Amino acid sequence: MKSIGKCIGRWKKQMAGIGFELKKLFQKSGIASTAKAYGYAGIICTGPMLLGIVLLVGITFICDHTGATRHNRELLNCMITYTLLASLTVTSFFSMVVTRYIADMLYEERHETVLPSFWGSTTILLVVGGIMYGIFLLFSGINLIDQFLCLEFFGELIVTWNAMSYLTAIKDYKGILLSFVSAVTVSLLIGVLLVLIGISHVEAMMIAVTIGYGIMLLWDVTLLYRYFPQSESSAFFFLRWVDQFLPLAFIGLFTNIGLFAHLVIMWCSPIHVHVQGLFYGAPYHDVPAMIAYLTILITTVNFVVSVEVNFYPKYRNYYSLFNDRGEIKDILQAGNEMKEVLNMELKYTALKQLLTTALALSVGQLLLTYLPLGFNDLMEGYFRTLCVGYGLYAVANTMMLILLYFTDYKGALYATGMFAACTTGFTCISLFFPQVYYGFGFLLGSAVFFLICTLRLGYFIKKLPYYILSVQPIVAEDKTGFFTRLGCFLEEKIERGDELEKL
Repeated sequence: MKSIGKCIGRWKKQMAGIGFELKKLFQKSGIASTAKAYGYAGIICTGPMLLGIVLLVGITFICDHTGATRHNRELLNCMITYTLLASLTVTSFFSMVVTRYIADMLYEERHETVLPSFWGSTTILLVVGGIMYGIFLLFSGINLIDQFLCLEFFGELIVTWNAMSYLTAIKDYKGILLSFVSAVTVSLLIGVLLVLIGISHVEAMMIAVTIGYGIMLLWDVTLLYRYFPQSESSAFFFLRWVDQFLPLAFIGLFTNIGLFAHLVIMWCSPIHVHVQGLFYGAPYHDVPAMIAYLTILITTVNFVVSVEVNFYPKYRNYYSLFNDRGEIKDILQAGNEMKEVLNMELKYTALKQLLTTALALSVGQLLLTYLPLGFNDLMEGYFRTLCVGYGLYAVANTMMLILLYFTDYKGALYATGMFAACTTGFTCISLFFPQVYYGFGFLLGSAVFFLICTLRLGYFIKKLPYYILSVQPIVAEDKTGFFTRLGCFLEEKIERGDELEKL
């Protein structure tokens, strides 16, 4: 029974790390403390995409007011968007596995193994991702300078996004927030300066973005070094966790594919715009999608602030009774309390998202007509459809994360796999219909994701004692495979290199 408590305790310690600290903020009275807690949660949990959206909006504003040509604006947007999505997709494969690895190491109080794993995972992501994206850039049709700047930007994003998986263990929210703000501010200020001194808009803004994210990279790495000790531990030991928890790797990847596949498909649709070489865009679809994505921020923040802070204590109490041989009546009572809190928090989460989506469809659509975004009837239709789609995705993703809390990796993997397959398949099918229906591919995929997560979570909770007592392995299984062998191979290469240096 003790092994069950260990297994669940490790993952939850990391997953609830943000919630622990936010609970301290919410315990303080006053509007300022509440606003600070929500603000920190929003920045930390939605940072990558929110930062990218703010950056794109800022760059568009600068280009519009400094005389950039339409071609340069479109090329710049494509270069930044392609690089952002490519880096997020590459890092998504390791993100959840790394989170699990950190949780295990912190649970075992082996803090010295965390920092080496950061550099090991970063190295693999840079090499594999750099080769794939480098090949794309080589045939992309842009000049050599722009290729270099895109590849440099891609590398910085890889390090930054991977660092975010580790920063959940750090309680310095103010430092994390300042790194986000400084990256955007420096990028935009340097961009304006470089344009004013006569550098081409594309090169000027890419140089500025590279410098801004470079500052963010250094800031985040500094935070990691402040928290985790340096050591001579193996940088590739974490690869054993990839084989051990391979479903987590694909859950992260499938979620990312499901979230972004419809954007890529639209770049090949009849509404696409050929910018240059291999760079395509679909502004009629991309702009509504970018704004509609913002409507899920309330649910993402609510999951961390409400579900984790309120649900986790009940959850921990329930599992501790199994681990500490509690009486059956106490276990049943704790289970009922946990389920009641979970149901209540999920209902509140869904209700908040419903109200946010309704507000976006009514007031938001009216406001968009006054913004200089060139919204027409087609774009307004996409916005309405995608708002509903992202709303369903946000609630479904919350339930999928709850499945991970209960270590239902099989259910979460199936749900995210279907999400990726359905959004991709339905979006491709929508291309055979009139253009007004293009956004329905993502909407239908999100609806399937929502339905599967709802059914799976309800089924799993009803049989929770069975899954805790019967499905969990009695003896810990040591799974080895390709990634374990890769880690051993890389460790041997490093050891041989060290021996040659000593000679």
